[in-house]
Amino acid sequence: MNHILIAILVACTVAISVTAAGHALLHKRDSRAALGWMSLNLTLPLVGPFLYWCLGINRISRRARSWNESGRRISGAEIYPEDGQQDEQPLLFPHTAFHLHDLRVLADRVVKSRLRNGNRITPLIDGEAAYPAMLEAIERAQESIHLSSYIFDADGIGAEFVAGLKAAERRGIRVRVIIDALGEKYSRISARKALAGSRVRVERFLPLRHGAYINLRNHRKLLIIDGREAFTGGMNIRSRHQALRYSSATAIHDVHFRVRGPVVGDLQRAFLEDWHFVTGERLDIPLYFPALEYRGSAFARCISDGPDREFRKLEQIIMGALSCAGESVLIMTPYFIPDRPMAAALVTAALRGVDVRIVLPGKNNLPVVHWAGRAQLGELLSNGVRVFYQPPPFVHTKLFMVDDVWTLIGSANLDARSLRLNFELDLSILDSAFAAAMRDHFENALAASHELTLDALNQRSMPVKLRDNFARLFSPYL
Repeated sequence: MNHILIAILVACTVAISVTAAGHALLHKRDSRAALGWMSLNLTLPLVGPFLYWCLGINRISRRARSWNESGRRISGAEIYPEDGQQDEQPLLFPHTAFHLHDLRVLADRVVKSRLRNGNRITPLIDGEAAYPAMLEAIERAQESIHLSSYIFDADGIGAEFVAGLKAAERRGIRVRVIIDALGEKYSRISARKALAGSRVRVERFLPLRHGAYINLRNHRKLLIIDGREAFTGGMNIRSRHQALRYSSATAIHDVHFRVRGPVVGDLQRAFLEDWHFVTGERLDIPLYFPALEYRGSAFARCISDGPDREFRKLEQIIMGALSCAGESVLIMTPYFIPDRPMAAALVTAALRGVDVRIVLPGKNNLPVVHWAGRAQLGELLSNGVRVFYQPPPFVHTKLFMVDDVWTLIGSANLDARSLRLNFELDLSILDSAFAAAMRDHFENALAASHELTLDALNQRSMPVKLRDNFARLFSPYL
């Protein structure tokens, strides 16, 4: 009997290992990852399949796509389709962007929202400029206020937002707020609790009681007033973004943007897409989509991305921009952990003679991310990519510019979490005047930064190199 029991256990163990190896063979697109997981499953019985079950199976895309199939998550274009009566924007690019035509073709194929002409995008530097403009817009709202934020801290400046939203609701304005349930944990005073008792609708994105979702977070930052004016970028509602009021150890520098023009309608669709997901309400009301006049010269496209999408929109558009760049690529990001294809694209651009410069925080608020990113800089520096570190305070700005005409702004960082795991919202902008303003901002940051050389990187001590490279092993999860 013991021999039979042992034989059954061995057969079950072999079956589990073979099944796990077969699953890796069928579902892992990267041949190296497939080979690694197959080897682990077959050489470490039970332990290998257990690790593969915990870390190797991509449950994120599977769960996100199941929402699509069930109808729980639908696109903004499905909520309020365009009536086809709006004027088509000119098909011609600005003359300075003719060489980026292929980038537009790519974006047309992977993004449902159109490239809109006639927009005005205004940079708002730090909370000192952004928050007063947002509060003023809330005060003059006449019909609706839609606000989405990863973090909404209800003390300090957040208390002013709470008061403004409550006052708007008392005036009869429809006020809806989405806060990410994980981002809410960063707040000492929750905006949800601060708004309790009012008629402001506050909903959480993926409440943690429904599952320990570390991924699949809503990282978008968006404020829409009356469907006519929007604010977006990378800035949460948090007092520390008012950098002049805090020490360099705690302050956060960032840039937010006021948006006016036809692209505001697509930003509204992005919010209502998330509202449908968290509430089940389909707000296909013409009130939220007024006719929008041309307000400026910028071509803009709303890029609403997440793990529930068929394409990795942001990643593919960034790769397309790198391949089309002819003169310069300027990047500012707080979290920089490029995967192998993106690192290769950056190196290839630099070897083609493109001026590729990357500005990163000298002191990151997430040290492990800093270590993992630094472990990958050697290859970039060796091939002509220039990297600079900004001194404190921590800089949270996300900025990607190509050839002084194309700019990508929004909530996404250049890491796996933003490009594959979370829900993000960005705008791609074609406008030389806007790019010039952001180039000035970039150059000012560059002037205060110090350049990282290959020699300085190689002079790290062996324990530091080991630590950085160990952190790099977890890049897909950071």
